[in-house]
Amino acid sequence: MMNYIWVAFVVVAVIAGGVTGNMEGVLNNLFDFASTAVDIALGLIGIMAFFCGLMKVMERSGLCEKLGKAIAPAMRLLFPEVPADHPANSAMALYFAANILGIGNAATPFGLKAMQELQTLNPTKSIATNAQCMLMAISTTSITLIPITAISLRAGVQTAGAAEIIAPVIIATTISTVTGVFFTILFQKMGGWKWENAVAKEIAAGTLEINENYIGDNPIVLPEGYKSVNSDDKKASW
Repeated sequence: MMNYIWVAFVVVAVIAGGVTGNMEGVLNNLFDFASTAVDIALGLIGIMAFFCGLMKVMERSGLCEKLGKAIAPAMRLLFPEVPADHPANSAMALYFAANILGIGNAATPFGLKAMQELQTLNPTKSIATNAQCMLMAISTTSITLIPITAISLRAGVQTAGAAEIIAPVIIATTISTVTGVFFTILFQKMGGWKWENAVAKEIAAGTLEINENYIGDNPIVLPEGYKSVNSDDKKASW
């Protein structure tokens, strides 16, 4: 979707430049801001390299596990269905830590790892569990204490006042996180949004697919003779 949006911006700018007879200004701004984008990206390399390296050192030194244990009480409240010793906890801990520091590029690998680990606790292939939904809610509304990436971008354009956004960011992201967690829990308890009801609908429609890599204790028992419409040549079973 973003690709279409950016292409639309370029097309509209070119059309507007042609209609107004200011095509030269459009082209000049295009090249000027392309150069600015490169300068900003190069300025981020050092910061991103440092924090990505720091995360890797923490992972290999065992600090990930300690961090996971330190935030275990909060994790049990937000992710009650995830076992305390499951590797998803340490991956989520690192993911949240990177998001809190505002380094999204460093957080992405840990977020993907956390989601992969949570999928091992999902008995279905395509219906997100409550834990996966909560992870997505927190990741998109994450509390940010030090918006490093945003500060770096601002410093690349104007050094003075680059860090003045810290307080507003903390306030805004705290509100967004509380709101995201609240509505995620609310929807999880509503009949139409419950995971169990979504599974029942998929079974009734014949579209449910079982996750063969599920390692939890509550596998889905499919009705006798059930066959997924997504699989014409084999019977879907646990």
